[in-house]
Amino acid sequence: MKIAILGKPFNDTIAPYIQTLFDELQRRKAELCLVEHFELFLKNTINLPTGIETFRRGDKLKDVDVVLSIGGDGTLLDTVTYVGAQQIPILGINTGRLGFLATIPYDSINMALDALYKGHYTLDDRALIRVDSDQEVFDGINFGLNEFSILKRDTSSMIVVHTYIDGEYLNSYWADGLVVATPTGSTGYSLSCGGPLVLPQTNNFVISPVCPHNLNVRPMIVSDKSVISFEVEGRSSSYLAALDSRSTAVDMNLQLAVRREAFVARLVRLNHVNFLSTLRSKLNWGFDKRNSQIK
Repeated sequence: MKIAILGKPFNDTIAPYIQTLFDELQRRKAELCLVEHFELFLKNTINLPTGIETFRRGDKLKDVDVVLSIGGDGTLLDTVTYVGAQQIPILGINTGRLGFLATIPYDSINMALDALYKGHYTLDDRALIRVDSDQEVFDGINFGLNEFSILKRDTSSMIVVHTYIDGEYLNSYWADGLVVATPTGSTGYSLSCGGPLVLPQTNNFVISPVCPHNLNVRPMIVSDKSVISFEVEGRSSSYLAALDSRSTAVDMNLQLAVRREAFVARLVRLNHVNFLSTLRSKLNWGFDKRNSQIK
């Protein structure tokens, strides 16, 4: 099996588990390739096997069977931008905190590898959101797994986001911003803005205003077959456009629209893990002493 690995620096308490990961992969004679910046960190932290290839963003991950993302959900979001249209399965190993996407605890690495090699997993195809604009905004990586956001600058007053669905006027949002989330992103920024939780397999976008001026404005679910376009105005000459964890200041005159990307992010889901159990665990649903009395 050929395995690509991406990750972010971790603390000393995690290092023995990552050492176990590489020792086990070496024992299984896996062919490994590491993203360059992570390889620089690892070689000063653990004992790496010899003969590991390295790669950069934009490189073709030729013949790679699976990509391991070591970190939190942010690391997995970044991993999606490396994989792109290649649609290589991604397995998230969680060395962070919340972990809606990186669902494998770092102390369960051996179990996860065993399941991976035995084929005891399924693949979750997750919809991506694509941004189209009349000027390059995100350095050619104009897709994301969670959400696209339009946000006011830190020191500016609120903005007005005139929003259209398939060319038809929807609303003018007087707010600090607007989030358009995929079903996967419904547990992220959109949720903190009061948006609904949406099952990953549903074919929807969630439009959620950020701190709207009009309190009767509520999040809205629309079909992901729609093209959602925007015109932004405000007292400032620019605003922030964000795609997952990547953001940049753009001019008010920029033409922007979002739609569903033609390809998907393919996440590895081990057979004992599902979205509903993850929701219960991460959101602490049912953690009430009264529930212990219910049979």
